[in-house]
Amino acid sequence: MLKLYAAPRTRAVRIVWLLEELGLPYQLEVVDFLPTTSSFFIQNTPTGKLPTLEDGAAVICESGAMVEHILERYGNGRLAPPDGSPDRPYYLQWLHYAESTAFAPLGVVIWLTVYRQDAADHPALVEDARQRAATAFSFVNDALEGRAYLVGDAFTAADIMMGFTLLAARTLGVLDACPALPAYLERICARPAFGRALEKLPMDPPTGATGSS
Repeated sequence: MLKLYAAPRTRAVRIVWLLEELGLPYQLEVVDFLPTTSSFFIQNTPTGKLPTLEDGAAVICESGAMVEHILERYGNGRLAPPDGSPDRPYYLQWLHYAESTAFAPLGVVIWLTVYRQDAADHPALVEDARQRAATAFSFVNDALEGRAYLVGDAFTAADIMMGFTLLAARTLGVLDACPALPAYLERICARPAFGRALEKLPMDPPTGATGSS
């Protein structure tokens, strides 16, 4: 059985959401998130990071990698366009954009305001990160104009990845100039599987996310 090490208000909610969408059995090991201002890989998990997934002999971190692994091994064609589909490149783009581009500037703001608590000493850096975040989410907003989901007409795991990022962005107030994103976020978060995930891993407020992957 899959075993997921998780903590509330971390990217682990992505994986619980995915597992609930797929209806897969899994063991959830909830641990306390350990904040830090200097050390890394200090979480009480086999990798030192949150989330961490055990699948037999495989022990992996990075939520995006977990999503791909779970879908490849257990998805049975669900929540991702098949190889060769015209939608596949866009699915992969958004799957990774959610973390590598959209979340990256949010991580700077969270790191300085929540963990180091010295944002006042770095106003230019915080403003630059906010501007980069606004640009990143504007790109998502434009892609969602007139459509329900990021890829084709169907909900996919790319929406799960982006959903967590948008929850963090909403808390930091960087979605104000993106009119399509609040409705999109409300739509995907209304899914029953997300509700079940929240029962196990609360997300309010979601700003502890920078300590996970």
